Amino acid sequence: MKYEIKGGSFPVVTCRLEDGEAMITESGSMVWQTPNIKMETRGGGIGKMFSKALSGESIFQNIFTADGAGMITFGSSFPGKILPLEIGPGREMILQKGSFLAAQTSVELSVHFNKKLGAGFFGGEGFIMQRLSGHGVAFAEIDGELVEYRLADGEKLYVDTGNVAGFEASVSMDIKQVPGLKNKLLGGEGFFHTVLTGPGNVWLQTMPISNVARAVSRFIPAKTQ
Repeated sequence: MKYEIKGGSFPVVTCRLEDGEAMITESGSMVWQTPNIKMETRGGGIGKMFSKALSGESIFQNIFTADGAGMITFGSSFPGKILPLEIGPGREMILQKGSFLAAQTSVELSVHFNKKLGAGFFGGEGFIMQRLSGHGVAFAEIDGELVEYRLADGEKLYVDTGNVAGFEASVSMDIKQVPGLKNKLLGGEGFFHTVLTGPGNVWLQTMPISNVARAVSRFIPAKTQ
């Protein structure tokens, strides 16, 4: 499979497949394709469907298989970037729920629960994430611009939870209270920060769609009976 990412703030990734090659994606991500790409929709059993719902995925996924050499293009759902990821042994990735766009079928997508209770109860979106394992190329959606950091062993980075797009499986995630009652109540930054601890790469996004939704909601008049 060969791919090319095109576009500026509204990117797409075009994948050129050889005969028999296949891609898996969330429903609604395909934007155009050649006629010889065949689609099959799968659910994967009750257990897997429940796990997908928890992690923010669509319950159903589409498998696109090339019948002869063909082309298929996937588009992001929000202005930002498309991040290609090379998945392999020792290169498992953890993504914010809803960030997965598409991957080769040799990449396995599963639910990743944060093992630390503090992050589970207070970390919001960060409690249930998506784990990419297996081997092959996967693509993730980034809201806004992409900023990447390489954390050394034990090095920490404090991040607002919604700005965490993903990180390597070697990075651990926890939460930390914002110090001081006045800061908590008046600072406007919430009560907790997400703490990422190295070693490994982390990917941050500058304009989480959840933040945009909250900002826009202030200008929508309350519905009256």
